[in-house]
Amino acid sequence: MSRSVRLVPAVAFLSLGLVLTACEDSGSPDGARGAPGVGDRYFPKAGNGGYDVSHYGLTLAYDPGTHRLTGTAAITARATRDLASFDLDLQGMEVTKVTVEGAAAGADRDGQELTVRPPGGLDKGETFETRVSYSGTPRTLTDPDRSKEGWLRTEDGALALGEPTGSMAWFPGNHHPSDKATYDIAVTVPEDLTAVSNGELSGARTVNGRTTFTWHTAEPMASYAATVAIGRYTVTRSSIRDGLPVYVAVDPSQVSASRRVLARLPEVMEWAEDNFGPYPFSSTGAIVDRPEDSAYALETQTRPVYPGAPDTETLVHEIAHQWFGDSVTPRTWQDMWLNESFATYAEWLWTEDEGGDTAEETFTELYDHGEDTYEDLWSFPPAEPTTAAQISGDPVYQRGAMVIHRIRRTVGDDTFYDLVQGWTAAHRHGNASTEDFTTYVEQQVPDEDFTGIWDDWLYGEGKPERP
Repeated sequence: MSRSVRLVPAVAFLSLGLVLTACEDSGSPDGARGAPGVGDRYFPKAGNGGYDVSHYGLTLAYDPGTHRLTGTAAITARATRDLASFDLDLQGMEVTKVTVEGAAAGADRDGQELTVRPPGGLDKGETFETRVSYSGTPRTLTDPDRSKEGWLRTEDGALALGEPTGSMAWFPGNHHPSDKATYDIAVTVPEDLTAVSNGELSGARTVNGRTTFTWHTAEPMASYAATVAIGRYTVTRSSIRDGLPVYVAVDPSQVSASRRVLARLPEVMEWAEDNFGPYPFSSTGAIVDRPEDSAYALETQTRPVYPGAPDTETLVHEIAHQWFGDSVTPRTWQDMWLNESFATYAEWLWTEDEGGDTAEETFTELYDHGEDTYEDLWSFPPAEPTTAAQISGDPVYQRGAMVIHRIRRTVGDDTFYDLVQGWTAAHRHGNASTEDFTTYVEQQVPDEDFTGIWDDWLYGEGKPERP
């Protein structure tokens, strides 16, 4: 996510202890209920226990005139324990039918929780398919830092953004970054509109004045990185190194302003691979909407969303997120600094390589005068935001990048880039925690002592002493 346009007010939020420690609740004498939430410290209701999703098949139809969305979600999952019932996250919308393995299932709603009761229950280890049919007017949600997410109406269609919990506004699922899956998304819209999503376009078929666009994502994706953009777009299809497909969709009002920066996409991709290792996905691109459609850029997988023409630094930031956040995904929302610190540090590296300030000069300026631009820079450590509103706060981005620079300064450039590329390879298409990262660094460079970096810069309160 690009931090420059997100607002982070001080919103109080209850910390609920360690993440991912939610217990499974008793469901009935015949079995158990999967926990309605994984116990994330900042979003305790997000995600669900008792199963692991491997694939989402979403069939959607949207009418911008009535703002009505109709959908069917076919969710393939494996039970991780015996289940009499399990939950899905879905905010709003009317559920009209639920089946498990083709048989009608009972279902109840309680806030964002859709509790499903499969006939006969499910055995631990069993792979099953749940189908949920639903319809209604999808909601725009406001997250704790007052950013808008979920289903955003635009002048000519809609834009779906999911970080951190907005995806539950447009499809039911296990909406926590710890459960990644592959996706097939088919979206039917009026024939004068285009529907863009993640991955590769596998088909577009027009019948009776409506076109269905079908998108396939073969690599695992966290639901917050899923997107659908519906509207009138100028679409450019091309390829870069080794035939990697590039799909760029730009609102016509932004084509001229975006042309120069988007022309650098192949160059940025090559630079990022040189620094971070092989690109983890099978396509790349961009979605550029109008500035009024969203207040922030977002690293939607393979195809980041930009609110208006991006500058080069924002392009670099969101492309870096394809490695840090989309491929190596945080295990919990407390680990979000792993996404944003590396993406922010990528901007520092790009500027350095382009002949601007070195990363050391950026670090020093930020240490000496950073609070002039980022008022809350030293208000909390990047690995321990106090509230849910702060997971996208300045310390997560800027002070997090300072942590990365301190590691680079400690180990030297050759070892640093080996560390970075080793990290992205070790956790490619997976999840990782802050502890995973610090342990990895210590194991790879056993002769260095990183205690001061972790204690003072990653977890320490206030402004550390000058290094």
